[in-house]
Amino acid sequence: MDKKEKDTLHRRFQDQVQRYGDRRALMFKREGKYEEISWSVFGRSVRYIALGLSEIGVAPGDRVAILAENRPEWAVSDLAILSAAAISVPIYQTCTSAKVAYILNNAEVKVCMVSTQEQLAKVAEIRAQVPTLETVVLMDAVDEPNTMTMEQLYQSGKELDAREPDRYEQTAAGTGPDDTATIIYTSGTTGDPKGVMLSHRNISFNCDASDAVPVTDSDICLSFLPLSHVFERTVGQYFMLFHGVTIAYAESIDTVADNMGEVQPTLMISVPRLFEKMYARVLDKVHGSPKLRQKIFHWGIDLGKRLSPYRLRGESGPGYLRFLYNIADHLVFQKIRDRLGGKLRYFVSGGAPLSKEIAEFFYAAGVTIIEGYGLTETSPVITANRYDKIKFGAVGLPLPGIEVKIAEDGEILTKSPSVMQGYYKNEAATGEMIDSSGWLHTGDVGTIDSDGFVTITDRKKDIIVTSGGKNVAPQNIENLLITDKYIQQVMVYGDKRKYLTALVVPDFDALTAYWKAQAVSFADRKAMVEDPRVVDFIFGRIQEKSKNLARYEQLKKIALLDHDLTQEDGAITPTMKLRRKAVTKKYFDLLDRLYEKEF
Repeated sequence: MDKKEKDTLHRRFQDQVQRYGDRRALMFKREGKYEEISWSVFGRSVRYIALGLSEIGVAPGDRVAILAENRPEWAVSDLAILSAAAISVPIYQTCTSAKVAYILNNAEVKVCMVSTQEQLAKVAEIRAQVPTLETVVLMDAVDEPNTMTMEQLYQSGKELDAREPDRYEQTAAGTGPDDTATIIYTSGTTGDPKGVMLSHRNISFNCDASDAVPVTDSDICLSFLPLSHVFERTVGQYFMLFHGVTIAYAESIDTVADNMGEVQPTLMISVPRLFEKMYARVLDKVHGSPKLRQKIFHWGIDLGKRLSPYRLRGESGPGYLRFLYNIADHLVFQKIRDRLGGKLRYFVSGGAPLSKEIAEFFYAAGVTIIEGYGLTETSPVITANRYDKIKFGAVGLPLPGIEVKIAEDGEILTKSPSVMQGYYKNEAATGEMIDSSGWLHTGDVGTIDSDGFVTITDRKKDIIVTSGGKNVAPQNIENLLITDKYIQQVMVYGDKRKYLTALVVPDFDALTAYWKAQAVSFADRKAMVEDPRVVDFIFGRIQEKSKNLARYEQLKKIALLDHDLTQEDGAITPTMKLRRKAVTKKYFDLLDRLYEKEF
């Protein structure tokens, strides 16, 4: 059979194992120190776990779930499942037991790999509700009733390998590129999640097309976005492995800053929320500095922005500007890059739109963010800026081999070998997503400029139409407002209303510091957000930020929340996107009161 017909994800991985041998493949933190795993050890673990799965009855086409945070065992489990000719079903570690039960049942999962006792407890709670679930495998080496440890699975596979040395290759070779590799359940902003079926070819094509982003086998990528999400899975795992990049796992999303200093990554895959927090932190630190330092900082950023157009065109720019920028770089920007580990070449951003202001700010400071765009259903990348071709505010050019066009109603359509096989057991939803000509309807509204760069306006279903008939893209307004140091989260509201309002979550640290300087204190957060002085202060800053927007895009009233919108309360997805319907439903009375005098 032609080699191309055996071009599967696990085959590519094993080719890399042969190529890199004892070189470092993975890094993980244990007992306060980063340790390394070689390609050889990684490959052997995948081999034995795959055989172990076969020993407990996993047959080609069976579904095996992974319920775990990012760690080496996640990658081992994923590639072992594929090597066993089975289908991997990743589940977010933040999912509730009810959501876990839904996915396990919908995918008819036979084996579930869990990371910790906390995740095991979720499965134990609903295990009786999942008739197809035969075995639970615990990654941590802890004895639990009715549970197999990953070490036991490994040893079982090792013994099988000794008895049947050809078994692994025979089983792995039974999978072709058009077989389903994974079923990824979309986090969804409404309703039950749908299982997106992606083939080996879908993902490998997307990895090949993503070669537009430069990497080498001397790079180190810090992984912290959930591997259950297709963005981190394809770009942060497969793409990196297929290029020999070392993957280092962050301990958690809360330790990313510390882990960057320890690992000194050259690449990172992220979502805009990280950059928003970094931006707010930098500005907060600057505003707390002496006036002279503030002036030097803003002088440097201004120089960086003046030099950016030349850099974007691949030009060096005027000599005097480069000379002054180099001074600013030494005084200001190098400190920012040092806090990112000191060796970072660039970030890749996806999952949600990145604020143009934030992208320009970091580029001026010498930190490149390559923004891209895609969907779970497209494996995921559709478009991306290039390291040497960036337009701020745009999500880049289509990747090679990927077609993009704009429908008459402004919706972005795409067609490519990356487009999913369909939704698992849901032909009706598949038919709604992919038309008879093979074009996938993204649900996003956008434009393509004369240079071919795609810009996202908003989600089609999120467009607000006011009672006056004005169409408003809430994401654009939200991305503008969250660049304010006192604002952490915003949801703009106003569909079928006369004017726009918003729920606002303040940055409580910055807000507390401000009022403390005014000799004003509050009993708690609730008292703070209900104080008219605080509401007027935040609203005044919103008005200043919005002064260049059209009148119908400007907020007329706001309501402050005394708590964050979180995954746990169902307000945001694991990739930090707002679940607007869920938030609106939960806070409808509060929002409705903002229109009590509307006539």
